[in-house]
Amino acid sequence: MKDQDLVKGLLSISLSIGYFENCILGKMKRHKFEKDKATRASQPLQLIHSDLMGSFQTKSLGGASYVLTFIYDFGMMTFGYLLEHKDQTFDMFKEFMALVKNQTNLNIKMLRLDNRGEYVSNEFIDFCAKHEIKRQFTIPYTSQQNGVAKKEEQDHNGHG
Repeated sequence: MKDQDLVKGLLSISLSIGYFENCILGKMKRHKFEKDKATRASQPLQLIHSDLMGSFQTKSLGGASYVLTFIYDFGMMTFGYLLEHKDQTFDMFKEFMALVKNQTNLNIKMLRLDNRGEYVSNEFIDFCAKHEIKRQFTIPYTSQQNGVAKKEEQDHNGHG
């Protein structure tokens, strides 16, 4: 534009050709996660995905600000619980576990979580050890690793 006098008062800047670190970092993308590498369930309750969504600005009629989901990997059945407070997560997990054990007479074998803090208390760790439930954590904010739970979250939020 400057060379053709299309803009009056435009400064002429000379740049050396090379790599600009910020430009390179700004264009970086994550590598795709290979779907077949993730553990998938071959029987009921072998793997349960869980995610806590919220806090939502608008509360439910009952005063809930969070939605807690549990998804059977085998069969993709989803259970949802409305919570007023994030600290109710562990109690709702125990309620869910009792429900599915009563319905199926099976125990939960593995719980896949996003590692954002809902399931890291000593009480929860001891509970899982006592009931022989393996906890499998994904990297926080990496929905590709817990795609089943995050897909449900996107579907319910109207995204995706």
